[in-house]
Amino acid sequence: MKQIIILLVLLQGVLMASSINEVKIKDSTVPIVYEGGDYVPIVSIQFVFTGAGHLSNTKDGIADMSAKLLNEGTRKDGSVGFATKLDARAVDIHSSVGRESFVIEVSALKSEFAYAIERLKELLKDPNYTQEAYEQIGRQKIGWLNQKRSDFDYISATALRAELFNGTPLARPYDGTFESIESITLHDLQTFIQTHIGYNNSCAVVGGDITLDEAKLYTQEVLSLLPKVDTKEIKPLQASDKRTTVYSNEETQQAYIYFGAPFYYSYKEKDQYKAKIAEYLLGGGGFGTRMMEEIRVKRGLTYGVYASLRRTKSVSYMSGYLQTKLSTQDEAIKLIQEVVDTFVAKGITEDELDKAKKFLVGSEPLRTETLSQRLSRAYNEFYYDRPLGFSKEQLKKLEAVTLEEINEFITSHKELSNITFSVVTKKEETKK
Repeated sequence: MKQIIILLVLLQGVLMASSINEVKIKDSTVPIVYEGGDYVPIVSIQFVFTGAGHLSNTKDGIADMSAKLLNEGTRKDGSVGFATKLDARAVDIHSSVGRESFVIEVSALKSEFAYAIERLKELLKDPNYTQEAYEQIGRQKIGWLNQKRSDFDYISATALRAELFNGTPLARPYDGTFESIESITLHDLQTFIQTHIGYNNSCAVVGGDITLDEAKLYTQEVLSLLPKVDTKEIKPLQASDKRTTVYSNEETQQAYIYFGAPFYYSYKEKDQYKAKIAEYLLGGGGFGTRMMEEIRVKRGLTYGVYASLRRTKSVSYMSGYLQTKLSTQDEAIKLIQEVVDTFVAKGITEDELDKAKKFLVGSEPLRTETLSQRLSRAYNEFYYDRPLGFSKEQLKKLEAVTLEEINEFITSHKELSNITFSVVTKKEETKK
């Protein structure tokens, strides 16, 4: 039944524009990102708590462990009992965590949503702070970490972050280590939740067959149960420009190459469309990008190579990855460096710009066809302090940008050439 609900949410049509609203809770004003639509009788609310993600870890892995504990139901009903109550009415309540935010989501049929909210309130009043629940999520996390011992993508990506962001919270294994998970106590989890999940660092993202008044009422009912927490501004982190290469020796048949570089460009900049074009043509668009053409199409060194220009509140940097044969890992690393060097030295061609415009403009409807996509875009515009409609205005500017303007942008970012590589390989390959 839950799978059917998720599918129906994705199929919802455009019925109302997204809007930013607010509701007063105690001494704070809580934003509500809202879009209603009665195409299907589904309702979803996400409560997003900023400054409560991985980067706020007091111990490595504690934010993720806290989210998992909230997925264990209430102390009264236990994990199975609470899940049974939800399943009987096709209600989904789930907590998750990202780098910067902690999210609690509740979704259900319109006819069951009041019931769903009551169960969420029940959960927040009586989380399953029991030894049994604590040991259960601990076992799950240790099992997950054991699986990651042979996940070479994970190993390479983690080593890249440690090198690229050395000395910052982003360098730490925010999913946790065996040692950090074992050191986290039930009291630690309870303290993290009580000091990071508050009404004053929250935002509600509401969509579906629900009125704005109902959305405000439910938001007040839920968030008023939470305490006031200390809020901290997300401080920007800086990627290294030292051009280093780190190797992780494993029993692998392939080389797993992850790479990153600083990108001196803020999420606050008004010409985000230029970064979007640059990202697409360098390595974000699959076939037709510089990296794919040079490394796969012309030389056949990999099935796929990708690069993105990440721009968030916490960090702005280039990141990318590929897999190749052990015997061609050095050649692949050299080619990545050459492609980026040429890109920032000479920029792009008129033909490349035309193709990028056609794709990015032509595929725009696919990025806003579902309710969840539109709400996500509206939330991002709010989160990054942009006016609603910012993305549409950027698209107009993207269509009008000239080759001279985009190349001036690309060639001004020489820092992209200061690449750090992380390579999972066999020990003998590092000697070459």
